[in-house]
Amino acid sequence: MSAATALALSVNGRAAECAVSREASLLHLLRNDLGLNGPKYGCGLGQCGACTVWVDGIAARSCVIPAHGVAGRSITTLEGLGSRGDWHPVQQAFEDTQAAQCGYCLNGMVMQAAALLARDPQPDEARIRAELSGNLCRCGTHVEIVRAVQLAASRLAGGTAAAATE
Repeated sequence: MSAATALALSVNGRAAECAVSREASLLHLLRNDLGLNGPKYGCGLGQCGACTVWVDGIAARSCVIPAHGVAGRSITTLEGLGSRGDWHPVQQAFEDTQAAQCGYCLNGMVMQAAALLARDPQPDEARIRAELSGNLCRCGTHVEIVRAVQLAASRLAGGTAAAATE
């Protein structure tokens, strides 16, 4: 690896400055240098979705993005989306519907779903499935995950919780 060089960016609304090598991925920076455990290392190829974060509000695979490629940009991780007691509606819906089993895909599913709802507050089931199709879940909780996204969409629209779970 090459020598570390300074990198400044915003992570979860806070300025961050780190010294990282030119070869380091954004995932490496987030987990190893900043201690954020939301994004996971899955495939290392940007295909499983476990490492999904937002770069300037757009869902992106952090394992394939060079850390220095996001200099000066705004990064949001699962930790920045919401926190215990103040969950983002998608996080709360995942908890309420028990949409996670092992939890490995959870980061990517939540970040991708929240990005979808930010762009399309009332997606139909087909749109939700299409949006999440690139996020792999080995436990097979896809039905519960779709239900969680529908519940979050309903809540964001001011609907009742029962409407999205029936």
